[in-house]
Amino acid sequence: MFVRALLATTLLAASAAVVPVATAATTACSTPGDVLNLANWKLQLPVDNPNQSGTQVLEVGQPSLDTYELNPWFIDQPNCNGVRFRNAVNGVTTPNTTYARSELREMRNGAGASWPSTSGVHTMIIDQAITHRPNTKPQVIAGQIHNGNDMSTFRLDGSSLYVTNENDTHYKLVDSNYTLGKRFQAKFVVSNGSIKAYYNNVLQATIPKSFSGGYFKAGVYTQANCTNSSPCDTSNYGETVIYNVTVTHS
Repeated sequence: MFVRALLATTLLAASAAVVPVATAATTACSTPGDVLNLANWKLQLPVDNPNQSGTQVLEVGQPSLDTYELNPWFIDQPNCNGVRFRNAVNGVTTPNTTYARSELREMRNGAGASWPSTSGVHTMIIDQAITHRPNTKPQVIAGQIHNGNDMSTFRLDGSSLYVTNENDTHYKLVDSNYTLGKRFQAKFVVSNGSIKAYYNNVLQATIPKSFSGGYFKAGVYTQANCTNSSPCDTSNYGETVIYNVTVTHS
């Protein structure tokens, strides 16, 4: 009896010493608004707005944007660490443009942002990767600063990534061997009448600019359409993944 009691006590102690291994907590997200702070943005998508007569780009503003997604054009990544922006060559375009886009447009107090380059400091930082290019004309824009019809961008042309200046699409080469999926930081800092463009936190270009109607855009603006790229369908597209985007004004 003593031996059996001792054995039972030993087995009980051994069982109590076995501690279940804790499983890692998983991050859950339902929409892009769970991944990115979309408070001061409006979304423009390359699809027709079903609530408007005629063919017009679908735009989604706050507060709807916080819980909005549209697969495959604007959707969170499966691991919840980024948001995918996709735009096909046959997408619906905004007025006065020939190319469609899946982009965020900066807003302030419910209206389109509009700030001067000569006063204050205005900064956008995008942590992102370009993940797909259109056929034939493999060009996408992934980050813009706008002033009316004038803009500076980060623009991929094949495997070469440039900072642009107005119509000069090859203004400054920042990566001569960009591979799809490579994560990088694009940053614009606007102050004292100039735009400073940084690639992975290294200053690449300083562009003198004096304007009063500035605003930022982030996402993918595919530089191809059905007249110069085929096939003319949704299998032919540009795409980015944004892991984080921040805008500050001081």
